[in-house]
Amino acid sequence: MTNVAIFGAAGYGGIELIRLLLNHPEVTVTYLGGHSNVGEELTDLYPHLLGDLQVEVGPSSVPEALADATVLFSALPHVVGASLVAEALETGAKVIDFSADFRLRDPAVYARYYAEHPAPQLLAEAVYGLPELHRAEIRNACLLAVPGCYPTGAILALAPAVKAGLVEPRGLIVDSKSGVSGAGRTKLTLGTHFAEINDSVNAYGVASHRHQPEMEQELSFEEPAQVTFTPHLIPMTRGILTTAYARLSPGVNREQVEAAYQEFYAGEPFVRVLPWGKQPATKHVSGANRCHIGLVIDELARLLIATSAIDNLIKGLSGAALQCFNLMQGLPETLALDRPAMWP
Repeated sequence: MTNVAIFGAAGYGGIELIRLLLNHPEVTVTYLGGHSNVGEELTDLYPHLLGDLQVEVGPSSVPEALADATVLFSALPHVVGASLVAEALETGAKVIDFSADFRLRDPAVYARYYAEHPAPQLLAEAVYGLPELHRAEIRNACLLAVPGCYPTGAILALAPAVKAGLVEPRGLIVDSKSGVSGAGRTKLTLGTHFAEINDSVNAYGVASHRHQPEMEQELSFEEPAQVTFTPHLIPMTRGILTTAYARLSPGVNREQVEAAYQEFYAGEPFVRVLPWGKQPATKHVSGANRCHIGLVIDELARLLIATSAIDNLIKGLSGAALQCFNLMQGLPETLALDRPAMWP
């Protein structure tokens, strides 16, 4: 049994992690720390947990949190939690961080999209938490960076083709559409109000979104990848649908693409490559730690079109964190995660 603490417990990522951990047979949640909800009862904030976890949100204090716990999940905003992550690591605890602070290997790239890096000395030991690419490193990690939700969908859609050299790594185009929960619970702006987003779709962060360098980093295998990324906000609660376009290398055909994806994801518990030409839908993965991938080739344009669907709060965040936790603790990777999507 592993005792765990959670900082940022009252955000969407933290609360979804709590929901998953309540069904984990090898975990006890011993401490919940907050950022802006200290002193409040968790069930006052989230009544759906009544009867499951009656606890008051405490401060995000490392000594209090790790008095009993050996693993810290930090769901605090970027920059805010970095010093606490460093403090926790010094005690010998393992840390699984939800923010962007430890995803990018280059502190200069981080500074370009976020701020001056608050703990650059930790970047060398941080492991990017995408098991489909980094399973071996995750098993031995002490500091785990949970991937961004948009990069998860994009990387899973493109990685098999890019790694196999079936497409050109430069000129990759990623178009993603996300539900509003990706903005979090406390980042309320005019653009996330119901009256503003309902019956409307809009692009944002065009050619400047923070997740673009994350995609480029993880899709750079033999050659540097270049990604053009456009995210869209759509009027639904959860889910991300990504359509990625990549120019095929000379002579590449459908059979090679199919074989590359089937081989790359053979044995992967949470990725499903759909029959050729069939397309995924966010509803088919809602509430599940799964990614569905659809493949098509535009023969006239010589483009591979790879489409992926994930739940942004599960496979795109809290489920990914729990999947990595299981690997780090030497537990079955699918523990507390192997469930189908909600329907309808």
